[in-house]
Amino acid sequence: MITTEAIIPLLVSAGLGILIGLERELRGVPAGMRTHALVALGSTIFTIASLSFGGTADASRVAAQVAVGVGFIGGGVIFKAGNNVRGMTTAANLWVVAALGIIIGLQQYYLAVISAGIVLGILIIGRSIEQVVLKEKKSI
Repeated sequence: MITTEAIIPLLVSAGLGILIGLERELRGVPAGMRTHALVALGSTIFTIASLSFGGTADASRVAAQVAVGVGFIGGGVIFKAGNNVRGMTTAANLWVVAALGIIIGLQQYYLAVISAGIVLGILIIGRSIEQVVLKEKKSI
């Protein structure tokens, strides 16, 4: 039976994934809104499913497998272009969004929203700081 209690974590995880993915989308990164939303949603679904198995299931094992699996996916977006390595931030984003999905599946909404805010702060403010540092580095 579908209840509001069952739908809320799915909507929260997709919503936070979309917000974080939107920042990536605006930066022209290949893994954007849809990818981030799907990773968050998928990890929430796996977490909820593991909790619904009851006594024999261990949610920590599911969380560990999600972390490893998404880490593997993230490794696929990292590549070397000349002397530069690209895709590290995208890989880290996907990994963090999966972690958000797990804590949302555990109904830790407050922690998830605060964490998503920190992620967005790192992405937005961190980029500005990097640009300032790179300008100063070039002028030296």
